[in-house]
Amino acid sequence: MIRNAAIQLVNTAFRQGAREGFSYYLPYSLGLLPWGLVTGIAMRDAGFSFLEAMGMSIIVFGGTAQLGTLPLIVSGAPAWLIVLTALALNLRFLIFSAILAPAFNGVGKRLRWLSGYLLSDGVVAACASRLLREERTDWRLGYYLAPSLWNWALWQASSLAGILLADVVPQGWSLEFMATIAMLVLLVPMVRQRPMLLAALVGGGTAVLLHGLPLRLGLFVAIVLGMAAGFVAEYLQREKSAHG
Repeated sequence: MIRNAAIQLVNTAFRQGAREGFSYYLPYSLGLLPWGLVTGIAMRDAGFSFLEAMGMSIIVFGGTAQLGTLPLIVSGAPAWLIVLTALALNLRFLIFSAILAPAFNGVGKRLRWLSGYLLSDGVVAACASRLLREERTDWRLGYYLAPSLWNWALWQASSLAGILLADVVPQGWSLEFMATIAMLVLLVPMVRQRPMLLAALVGGGTAVLLHGLPLRLGLFVAIVLGMAAGFVAEYLQREKSAHG
């Protein structure tokens, strides 16, 4: 199994897909820098040690979940609430996985596990449509893994920079605003599809309306309703296509 996976990673189609995926995603990835920097600084400001902060960055590998659970960790919230919050904040990856699933037909289990760990908003937003149009399995794998591994390395590097610079970066730099702009840049390509646009509108509108609920319950409701809206829109779109 390992030998077959190695062969799959070095063939011509894989290398071609990797080059194209990396070059296409590279401009998008620059928006990750302020987001990772802010997350690293936030973890240090929350009282995490260097090892704790880097451990969370590597294990969780998700800025939204990391930032969303920090207030709960600092306040001493129970572990079940912290885990539930992280799961709720990452529910969008169920949609992303469903979208990308056809692109992994023919890919071995080990590489699927690796690909699942590396799954990120930016790569899905930038690369999903091209992945789903390509017929060559090895090309698809390269096109996904190259930008995803680069995305992971850039996130860890920017988080490390934030962790190390937490005590020297002036608060007046408004890095939080820069990170928000970076996320909007990633969001725009995703909402070109009608189901994703509807999910974003429903989820975002609900989050604003229910912002005042305790324990971030408004955010949980927004995630669930946004996902539901996206799934319904996707289903109706497929039904319409199937019936002409």
